[in-house]
Amino acid sequence: MATEKDFCEIKEAILKKVKKDEVKFIEMQFSDILGTVKSISIPTSRLESMIDDGVFLDGSSILGYATIEESDMRANPILDSFQIYPWIDNGIKTARFMCTISDHNGNRFKGDPRWALERMVAKVKEMGYDFNVGPEFEFFLFPLKDGIPVPVPADAGGYFDLMPLDKGEIARKEMVLAFDELQYDMEASHHEVAPGQVEIDLRYQDALTMADRMLTLKYGVKCIAMKYDLFASFMPKPLFGCNGSGMHVHQSLCSKDTNAFYDPDGKWGLSQMAMHYMGGLLNHARESCAVLASYVNSYKRLVPGFEAPCYISWANMNRSALIRVPAGRGMRTRVELRNPDPAGNPYLQFAVMLASGLDGIKNRTTPTEPVEKDIYHMSKEERIKNKITDLPMNLGDAIEVMSQSKVMKEALGEHIFNH
Repeated sequence: MATEKDFCEIKEAILKKVKKDEVKFIEMQFSDILGTVKSISIPTSRLESMIDDGVFLDGSSILGYATIEESDMRANPILDSFQIYPWIDNGIKTARFMCTISDHNGNRFKGDPRWALERMVAKVKEMGYDFNVGPEFEFFLFPLKDGIPVPVPADAGGYFDLMPLDKGEIARKEMVLAFDELQYDMEASHHEVAPGQVEIDLRYQDALTMADRMLTLKYGVKCIAMKYDLFASFMPKPLFGCNGSGMHVHQSLCSKDTNAFYDPDGKWGLSQMAMHYMGGLLNHARESCAVLASYVNSYKRLVPGFEAPCYISWANMNRSALIRVPAGRGMRTRVELRNPDPAGNPYLQFAVMLASGLDGIKNRTTPTEPVEKDIYHMSKEERIKNKITDLPMNLGDAIEVMSQSKVMKEALGEHIFNH
């Protein structure tokens, strides 16, 4: 817990850096319930008072927050989240704080999506572990005409294609350099399967840090794309007949020197904890789907034939499965969940993943045997024989299933769950 002395020292360091680097504006960044990046811009002349008191916001205008009768809220900066954007808009240097949200009484607002993840992370820390996640972040680039995106891919490339230095390729490399400058630990980037589709992979990090980074990454990707007259779309399935954009999330529970998912003597090199965690993810896959795939358009991606999961199963190599256990053991042991998409709210997505996994550990849920055969080409009878069930087919079904889930309600809290 930071002391008053620590607070004063961090505050003074930020004030000095802002002055030295000639930062003109500070963005107070948070998200609504669906994961849209929200922000309040303040001039740096107000920085000191903002650090001390936060800034006022009208919660009734933010999706999933509050009614008009209880709308007075404050965004409070998380001081160690301070970063200066490497991209400069119209010569105006800008920095950001991630924020927590408090209600009119100064109490933590229970509709703040970050709060839901903080609560779940605290639970796993009590067990002695960090919840680490490594997302593979996919999106499309479309050309802009008179400021309006045109639904035509920005290039004709395919998976891993080495493209000429066109606008899309230059923009992607500038994005990676920008996030490297922010020390986001960029693992790799490449052209994805569909024309105009890009993937950026981030090295694993604790879930709270990663969710904060995901919000800034979404904003930065759009800013840099616009410099090249391109529009970055996180829509899961923007083009009919093409692969959609997913956000496969690699996850593990680790202490300082130990990966709790690894057991050299376990079947497939996995510990019992890993198996139970995976059992929980599978057991609650239908209940969590409305959060992991939270738009009507999400379910146009989750269909057979486009490398997106629509059946509940796990595998080591099979990419038609919902969960895959990638190669790599020891500290690299992890499970990869494949139905989340980049349009959603990362705080809530990571929270329900962790809640599902911990429930599996608590109840010692054991998954069925892995299915290495291509599920898309199985008959209905074969799927039944292998105990393979379906994910919800649309958002309405997903919400209906989630509405009955005690695990999701506990993970999200009453306010967020009901909204």
